[in-house]
Amino acid sequence: MKVVIIGLDLAKHIFQAHGVDAEGRPLLRKRLRRSQVARFFANLPPCVVGMEACCGAHYWNRVIGRLGHSVRLIAPQFVKTYVKSNKNDANDAEAICEAAGRPQMRFVPAKSVEQQDSHCTVCGAAWSARGRNWPTRFVACWPNTGSCCRNMSANCGTAYHSSWRMQPTS
Repeated sequence: MKVVIIGLDLAKHIFQAHGVDAEGRPLLRKRLRRSQVARFFANLPPCVVGMEACCGAHYWNRVIGRLGHSVRLIAPQFVKTYVKSNKNDANDAEAICEAAGRPQMRFVPAKSVEQQDSHCTVCGAAWSARGRNWPTRFVACWPNTGSCCRNMSANCGTAYHSSWRMQPTS
């Protein structure tokens, strides 16, 4: 039996993978540390890997894509409908796997490092123009780890960022 689709739930430290065969039978349920993800996918034959679209997903898209896998980024609101029970990493990975296998699913285009850099610059300029301090998320904005926004499908997140607590500059 060969794993055809893997759903990967991304997190800060522990990732959850859920893999199914061509008939949709679960073959793989695995918790991975961040340092183990690339090695895990390097040892698998090429398959479809589904992830929820977020800033970190664009980074992992590049890493896993270089290993020969076909990566599909799915907007979180489309994955939500496939969660069967309580929200946890294993159930989220299963829902991502289910959504990635749907033929009519709409996928988010992956962003390059340059696109993520320019997005971070635009977001940072928007914050500076409002005379606000940058949130901590901006400080760790490097091309190899993702971008400043949690939701890359949003346009420069002025509405999205406005929900964050902003501190006036002193």
